[in-house]
Amino acid sequence: MNAPAPGTSLLTMIAPRVLAQAERMRDGFLDARPFAHCVIDGFFTDAFARGLLDAFPPFERGDSLNEDGTPAGKSVVEQMHALGEGYARLDRCVQSTGFLELVGRITGISDLLYDPWYFGGGTHENREGQSLDNHIDFNYHPGTGWHRRLNLIVYLNPEWEESWGGVLELHRDPYDPEADEVTRVVPLFNRCVIFETTEHSWHGFQKIQLPADRQGLSRKSIALYFYTRDRPEEQTAQAHSTIYVDRTLPAHFKPGRVLSERDCIELHDIVDRSSSHNRRLYGEISRLQTELGQTLLSRLIQGVRRLLARGRLR
Repeated sequence: MNAPAPGTSLLTMIAPRVLAQAERMRDGFLDARPFAHCVIDGFFTDAFARGLLDAFPPFERGDSLNEDGTPAGKSVVEQMHALGEGYARLDRCVQSTGFLELVGRITGISDLLYDPWYFGGGTHENREGQSLDNHIDFNYHPGTGWHRRLNLIVYLNPEWEESWGGVLELHRDPYDPEADEVTRVVPLFNRCVIFETTEHSWHGFQKIQLPADRQGLSRKSIALYFYTRDRPEEQTAQAHSTIYVDRTLPAHFKPGRVLSERDCIELHDIVDRSSSHNRRLYGEISRLQTELGQTLLSRLIQGVRRLLARGRLR
């Protein structure tokens, strides 16, 4: 009898069907449009998924600030292992050889690396009114320099309708709305989506707008990001942070239109989102300029010291 693969015993929370059909899923992943991805319903066993939902952290426990430091309707807890035994088991699973090889079999990307810091990942909760502008993700891990290769997201929403917003959208080119190709994934309970992160893997979701009798709901998910030490040279790019596409004015805003209250809210939201992106970029530019100035000053001082040591300055 063959010995089990390393880490196999940690995969008991993964649905047996997923383990059995991993290779079959690969063709669908590679051929998917607008870029490589797959959607797997019933990813965890039902009991394990419900345990994760029951132990999902309250909104107030997470980091609920935008990237520019302003309050947001999104809360993130990166260190999942501290959220109880179910999340600690999940943490042990996703770093195991067996799980990394499973994801590699599904996607065709081998030698995947687990991020023990869950940088940007962990549990995500989005409330009424929250949206996520189309973007591509940062391409190198800020601590290790590894290449970011895959996003794996599992949704934990027992009740969700497409009309409520919050639907994951994968775009071919959000800069060209007329030629854009979009695939939508409703964030249903225990539904997993895996997609490759590249310089063209644009994704986001429209504003969450819940009906009056569902205002207590929120969009819950677990986000896991995986890396490799290398990637094909043609897929590499200069290091960058998350790059957003500002939303354009909807087509119904035309000359002569009388703005409704809803129109005004939408316009204010578009302007606020654009301003938020600009503030974040300004902060990054300021930080980079400071670092550049410190580097140049350090080099100047070193050069002067060398000249002094050689007796060329008196």
